[in-house]
Order: sequence, then C-alpha cells, then structure tokens
Amino acid sequence: MPIGMRYMVLSALGFSIMAVCVKLVSAQSIPVLEIVAARALVSLILSYLTVRHKRIDLFGDKKILLFARGLVGAIALVCVYYSITHLPLAEATVLQFLHPMFTAVLAVIFLKEKLRAPVIVCIACSFIGLLLVSRPAFFFGLPSVEYSYFAIGAAIAGAFGSAIAYVLVRKLNETEDPAVIILYFPLIALPVSLVLLGNDFVVPDLKTTFILILVGIFTQVGQVGLTKSMQTETASRATSFSYLQVVFATLLGWLIFNEIPDIWVGIGAAFILFGSMVNVLWKR
Repeated sequence: MPIGMRYMVLSALGFSIMAVCVKLVSAQSIPVLEIVAARALVSLILSYLTVRHKRIDLFGDKKILLFARGLVGAIALVCVYYSITHLPLAEATVLQFLHPMFTAVLAVIFLKEKLRAPVIVCIACSFIGLLLVSRPAFFFGLPSVEYSYFAIGAAIAGAFGSAIAYVLVRKLNETEDPAVIILYFPLIALPVSLVLLGNDFVVPDLKTTFILILVGIFTQVGQVGLTKSMQTETASRATSFSYLQVVFATLLGWLIFNEIPDIWVGIGAAFILFGSMVNVLWKR
C-alpha cells in the first residue's frame, strides 16, 4: 500500500476514536464549543512543540491561505461536533462523509486535478457501503424518528467546510511544512470557540477532562495522518480513502458500546473495502 494511503488509514482511525470520545463527552452535558476549545488547546500544544522541534518558522509563508485554512477548519469542526451531539452517530457520519465528493469537485475546479475513473469508482462504492453500514433513518424513510433539520444542515455544512479545508491543505503542501499547516487550525479554533462559548463553560470532572484530552490527542493523530497523506496523493483520491473510518467506527461500536454488527454492516464494509482497494490497485 502506498505511504500516502497508510497515513490516511491512520487518519481514519484517529478521527473515528475522536468521534467516540465526543459522543461520550456530550453525554456529560459538555457544550459543543467547549469540546472544540479543549480539542484545540491540546492540538495547539502538540503542534507548537512539533514546530519548535523542527526549528521552522511558526507562521509560515502564505499566511492568508494558512489563516483561511484555520478559520474554515474551525467552523467546519463546530458544525461536525454539533451534528455528532444532536444526531445519532450513524446519521452524522453519513453526512460528514459527503466531504470526499465535495473535495473531488473542488479539487477539479481549483487545483485543476483530473477526476479519474478509480476515484469515481471508489467514491461510488464507498458511499453505497456507507449507507448500508449506517442505514440512516431519513434516507430509508423510517417515520418513527424525527431529526433536527438544523443539525442535518450543520452536518452538511461541516462536510463542505472540511472539503474546502482539505483543498487548502493540498495547495499549502506545495510550500508549507505540515506542522505549520496543522498549527494554524487550533491557533484559530481556540480563540473562536472561547469567544463564542462565553459564559456557557461547564467545569468537567476528572473522567470527563481525561476524555476531552483524548479528543484532542486523537484528532491530532487524524490531522497528522491527513496532512501527510495529502503530500503524496491527490486531494480527491486521498480523501476518498478516508471512508475506512466507517469500518473502524463499526468495530469500536462493537467493542466499546456492545453494538453487534448485522449482515448489512458486513456487506457495507465489503463495499467500502472494495472501493478502497480499487483506488489503490487500479494502476497495477
């Protein structure tokens, strides 16, 4: 497997564990913006130490693009966390994973990348698999479950914002060190989330504090894997491989929440893995 794809697998694992931690923390009545702030604080410390260790310029060369990447990423993160805490995890994940399709379109328009056949096959197979694994109620027409349209809109906005951020990362990788690109995300997200949080801060207990720290750590793992993957793969191809997060989420749901996968989950996972393998092995 190419090194870029390995980094994306690492990224998918990190983000799936992060989602589980966000769900656990939200059950303790911690506001979304506080979760974002905690995640940004941990990432800011880790990113700062990494940049200092490399002895490179903290603020990079293309400061406007770096700032834009941080701001768009911060807004997208708030939207994604809001959807995770106000929708069932399966539904929130489905909408979040609209971002590879958004990324592919944006990469074609702004990065002049070609939308090649293996990427199209991967996106199609992966999205079918994603639906089979998650089986969201509003897609399958189950009237007994009601959803907040605002939460659904937030999830779609988060997916679109993530796609913009990924395209910016791809562009910035031409001139900037990955550590600097990653640093700008919490550098912008922390003050934005604290200002918006205002007086809604909730003092967490020791266990909740530990989980909040894990949110930051595993998001950092996901960000590092994503950024390094973008260095060696096209934006649309790299992000399409991130569908493996669904497989990891299924396994974690079984191990942590005792959610036993049924036959549809197995079929959906097979679609996802098939699409990913087509993407990797097409040229061979």
